[in-house]
Amino acid sequence: MDGRDGRDEDVRDGGAPDEGGGAEPSREQREREQRERGLGRRERDILALERRGFSGPGAKERAVREELGLSPVRYYQLLNALLDDTRALAHDPVTVNRLRRIRESRRAER
Repeated sequence: MDGRDGRDEDVRDGGAPDEGGGAEPSREQREREQRERGLGRRERDILALERRGFSGPGAKERAVREELGLSPVRYYQLLNALLDDTRALAHDPVTVNRLRRIRESRRAER
């Protein structure tokens, strides 16, 4: 034995000992890291599609399927979640605020 008790081996890069035992980060940590990283490719593509104008019925749904590879139902689920995401607001405030107004007016009609 070299006289060490093994605790030094848990210290990485001069930091504190790894008390998590290699465990996955918590859900809150993952969400915070995701917010700090910004929007992913799919989220940016969804907002870009919303900025475009579409002519005729079905044109937007066709673009959703062909360009994003999503069903229209899944697309609208993701879009609705994006409208509540602060990263989306930071990325494209004009589009997000416009869609939020539309969503609120439709909710008020019900």
